[in-house]
Amino acid sequence: MLIEQPPHLYRMLFPNAVWRIENPVRKTVYLTFDDGPIPEVTPWVLDLLDRYGVQATFFCVGDNVRKHPEVYRQVIEKGHRTGNHTFHHLQGWKHSLGKFLDNAGQARELIDSSLFRPPHGHLGMNQCRKLQDAGYRIIMWDVVTRDYSRFMSPEQVLQNVKRYTRNGSILVFHDSLKAEKNLRYALPRAIEWLLKEGYTFELVPL
Repeated sequence: MLIEQPPHLYRMLFPNAVWRIENPVRKTVYLTFDDGPIPEVTPWVLDLLDRYGVQATFFCVGDNVRKHPEVYRQVIEKGHRTGNHTFHHLQGWKHSLGKFLDNAGQARELIDSSLFRPPHGHLGMNQCRKLQDAGYRIIMWDVVTRDYSRFMSPEQVLQNVKRYTRNGSILVFHDSLKAEKNLRYALPRAIEWLLKEGYTFELVPL
């Protein structure tokens, strides 16, 4: 559970980041995707979302946007929202403040969004403050499906959604080659289950 649903203590390190958006009126979930866009996976995700009438927020790697601008345009044209996931998928803990901010800024030149998600959720507190000073809204998550893990079966990924999702959960899937096998099994079944349970899908607010 320490991975699938971040503990309260870790959330307290970044109190101004968004971890969950509870709706007092109706059961709401925020579907998000990290690490794309790529032509092998992202268009399939977009077609699936179209089929169910669901919108999502895509945290994009700037270099992938550079390499696949037509796929990025599809995300925008279909009414989904995008966010910044750095240009080179940098983990904040492993890089200096200046390098990390520069990399986020490089991605910002291609991704017109105030939303920012640090890769792996790894972020220093000073990095977080400086990003917020630069106008970013830091979006973490309430449930990570672990679709990227080679140690997780597709059925286990789906079970993570069923076990940990609650009102206001920000869910993380990945439109990446690493996650593709688990994603193709778990994503449609997760959407169907969430709809059956009465959840409404919303975009992460700007």
